[in-house]
Amino acid sequence: MRVCTPEQAAAMVPDGATIVVDGSGGGVNEPAAVIDALELRFLEHAAPRDLTLFHVSGMGSANGDGIDRFAHVGMVRRVIGGHWGWSRNLQEMAADEQVEAYCLPQGTLSHLLRDIAAGRPGNISRVGLGTFVDPRVEGGRLNRSATEPINELITLRGEEFLFTPSLPIDVAVVRGSTADELGNITMESEGMYAETLAAAQAAKNSGGIVIAQVRELVPPGTLVAGHVRIPGVLVDALVVDPTQRLSFATERDAVLEGRERAETLSVPALPLNERKVIARRAAAALVTGDVVNLGFGMPDGVAAVLVEEDLGAAVTFTVEQGHIGGVPAWGTDFGLARNADASFDEGSQFDWYDGGGIDTAVLSFAELDVKGDVNVSRFGRRAPGIGGFVNISQGASRVVFVGTFTAKGPWEVSDEGIRLPPSGKQKLVERVEQISFSAAQALHAGRQILYVTERAVFKLTESGPMLIEIAPGVDLQRDVLDQMGFVPPIAEHLTEIDRAVYASGRMGLRLQPGKDGGA
Repeated sequence: MRVCTPEQAAAMVPDGATIVVDGSGGGVNEPAAVIDALELRFLEHAAPRDLTLFHVSGMGSANGDGIDRFAHVGMVRRVIGGHWGWSRNLQEMAADEQVEAYCLPQGTLSHLLRDIAAGRPGNISRVGLGTFVDPRVEGGRLNRSATEPINELITLRGEEFLFTPSLPIDVAVVRGSTADELGNITMESEGMYAETLAAAQAAKNSGGIVIAQVRELVPPGTLVAGHVRIPGVLVDALVVDPTQRLSFATERDAVLEGRERAETLSVPALPLNERKVIARRAAAALVTGDVVNLGFGMPDGVAAVLVEEDLGAAVTFTVEQGHIGGVPAWGTDFGLARNADASFDEGSQFDWYDGGGIDTAVLSFAELDVKGDVNVSRFGRRAPGIGGFVNISQGASRVVFVGTFTAKGPWEVSDEGIRLPPSGKQKLVERVEQISFSAAQALHAGRQILYVTERAVFKLTESGPMLIEIAPGVDLQRDVLDQMGFVPPIAEHLTEIDRAVYASGRMGLRLQPGKDGGA
């Protein structure tokens, strides 16, 4: 193991390597100094080139940073990613057929690293069946250049599974907080553990190398063994960057890093608009005592609503990056949590998620179709991918999909109700462009599915999404049916969305009682 500069570390990456870059979106846990040096080396020396880039989470801020540092013709041949939303330049390269582009569920890729580390032939999972990940649909391909199958359908004991074969990892680039001179690394200031250990083990057991970036270097014997997340026997090169930030948005924050707890947590109340209306109706679907996952974007408003209603402790929030309890962070700090009760590696969280650990998930939808399928992953040239969406939506007992009814406003909300735009781009369409959520799989598994918008609520049935509620004052034909690409079944007793959802001030929300009858 040697301590080196970012430039020296970049020179260790050979042409044609399969490289894992660990981290999360918004710069969280991102080894920026190393990947910046890799980009600079390619621009100056045309090396390394023809890489296969493997990343589990989305990385970057959509401003050319993160894994967009690899977005140069010739630098990368293939990209296998769980989420592409933060890497606009790589999305453009995929659309222009300049890379072989694949997207697999975040949990599948997280688990695959552990399988590679253990020398197993690959990952076996039900996650992705019936979606674009299924080889009978698109096989996780994002463009025509992705010709080689990356997974396959298998049958075990009469049940269908997806098998994702292992691949050798030549280089793992990871990040920690403090390293001693033997390469042992702690992660006390990272805010998450991600796949750091699994990525390092996968590379080392593939005969590859591990490059680790840290903030501080200390003498041997300084670190407590129980705090070490990556043992020095796995590390080949250390890069010390004393300017390393928690994320792009946050330099340091002891609460977000998990080193301290805040006595009180202040969550700003949402302004009264269509997003708050949707978040309130979604929150009303929760059950006291629920274990909950909130997706990125509009779903994080549910946490704000519960705190405003003094119900923040009524459910337990979880974050796929490995946190249990507390309040999830929002915006580009997504993936972190304040006052978490427990934090562990992402692969273990997805073990629990895939096995049914979530009671209710609140996730965004971008398109909804006549079958109840949902698309969040592809829109023409844009292919943000799926992240943990498939794991979460297929593992939760109940899923509440949230989104505006049409793609464009303006919407005006007042105590009298909601004023809708005369028309807008349809989001409820005959067929989604890409299947990110399979209604057929959900029905087969007996899951409860709601679709919540600012003007209408649907539930999944064998006949597709059934309209069960509409907003007060809304015209069923003009404001709902005429704005859809299909005709839904309508509940025999169509009800009105609770008027309190549209009211200023607190709405007096009461969650459904849990199994123990608690309120």
